Amino acid sequence: MEHEARSAPEIIRQQLAAGDAAYAGLGRQLRTAPPRQVLTVARGSSDHAAGYLAYLIMSRLGHLVTSLPMSLVSLERAPLQAEHTLAIAISQSGQSPDVIAPMRYFREGGGTTVALLNDMASPLAQAAEHAISLAAGTERSVAATKSFIASLVAGLRLVAHWQDDAALIAAIQHLPEQLALAAQADWSPVIELLAPASRCMVVGRGLGLPIALEAALKLKETSSLQAEAFSGAEIKHGPMVLVEPGYPLLVFALRGPALATQVQLAREMRERGAHVALVAPPEVAERDLTLPQSSHPAFDPICAIQAFYILAAQLAAARGLNPDQPRHLQKVTQTH
Repeated sequence: MEHEARSAPEIIRQQLAAGDAAYAGLGRQLRTAPPRQVLTVARGSSDHAAGYLAYLIMSRLGHLVTSLPMSLVSLERAPLQAEHTLAIAISQSGQSPDVIAPMRYFREGGGTTVALLNDMASPLAQAAEHAISLAAGTERSVAATKSFIASLVAGLRLVAHWQDDAALIAAIQHLPEQLALAAQADWSPVIELLAPASRCMVVGRGLGLPIALEAALKLKETSSLQAEAFSGAEIKHGPMVLVEPGYPLLVFALRGPALATQVQLAREMRERGAHVALVAPPEVAERDLTLPQSSHPAFDPICAIQAFYILAAQLAAARGLNPDQPRHLQKVTQTH
């Protein structure tokens, strides 16, 4: 897991080297014939990547985005409106029936279907009108790392070209160097906090929420730690009753409108006796872990999860577990 996580900068370099033609063509198509509705189709870590993509689409392009509920098409056979719909699937294996079936449905119904995936010979690649490679290569670790980062970057590129944002498109070319620096970040101080824990919260907001969801999943998968992710806006609507003296929280405070509120939340949780690890930019004096620096706020989640993955592998080892052999899990999961 750690080896594959550290390979992500090179993976992104290879993805970018393949060029922008597919993204540019899709972007022109979407600007010429804008969709009336947009939805994402994904599961697990890919669904977290879809959440990042959805936030970018809504905040930068103004289209509302729906995450398609599991099995609505494959089992329920719901009569969904397909025409003028943009359906975007994200998958590493491209094998799960409940991801493939909706893409076939929306394509046959006159929608525009896009698959961001790693296996270009998979059934999902055949089902989608536009299949774009993540270029992550074979991933041996059960816990996805490099393919997740590749999914985030692919989603970012899709939005940049749809918006025809030349500055953002150019900035993305420098992501590999920024990821390489993020991979060198020392987040080991949080191991002392989480190694003896049986449960914790991971908190994000805005573009940071999909990263919190992904971090919580990886803590479950690799460290058997009952980690739950919440938006910083939701903590006071119920979850805060769980917080007691010594309760561990990992709080992501990324650049943007939610930065100050996340820092204030960390402060309030500390006042309640919680043990907080605050991930924040260098200018935040009370941070516990330094957010890897990047050249654009939209890159912060990508660089943050790059640093986190290496921490997660090291934490699993500190808890006496092998992150490459998580109990009950296998690499490809097929659901209906």
